[in-house]
Amino acid sequence: MVDMPYEDFIRSRITELRMVREVSEHRMSLELGKSGSYIRGVTSGAALPSLKELFNIMAYFNMTPAEFFAPLEDDDSTYHKLCEQLRTLSDEDLDKVVTFINWITE
Repeated sequence: MVDMPYEDFIRSRITELRMVREVSEHRMSLELGKSGSYIRGVTSGAALPSLKELFNIMAYFNMTPAEFFAPLEDDDSTYHKLCEQLRTLSDEDLDKVVTFINWITE
């Protein structure tokens, strides 16, 4: 589990995702419909995004909240490993998994 305050995590996660996408803070700010310095203010610690804006940032990166906060999870947990495997399955295979889960929980 990552051991840092949530505020620091959000700032560093936005920076990490932005760098992977190879987009500047200025450009990302404008693409979010904000002033050019918005993301710089967030990542520098001057401000935190509102909950609504945090969801907009997640949408910008095409991520669910679970995906955004995934680094906070214990990567060695069975649950985390299963989630990672499920993400790679086709819809047909996911239907099979659902059928199996329904069968074992009856």
